[in-house]
Amino acid sequence: MPTSRLAPPRETKAAILRKLLARKNGADLTDLQLATDWQPHSVRAGLSGLKKAGYTIDRADAAKPGGTSAYRITGGPDGAR
Repeated sequence: MPTSRLAPPRETKAAILRKLLARKNGADLTDLQLATDWQPHSVRAGLSGLKKAGYTIDRADAAKPGGTSAYRITGGPDGAR
């Protein structure tokens, strides 16, 4: 009987958002757009979806004038991060 190898599970775009937002410095909108190939409004909708799922997402204002805000997960469902 031949054994079939299962393909590794595909990483969802929500998982990609969580991974980038869990970094120490978080991620800005452009980083999230490039990683997911989403438009800015879709990235913001994804952030809203994570908030509805119980994640706490903080927004840090730009460090420099003209810079971009960074988003970071600071808490998750049941304290998971």
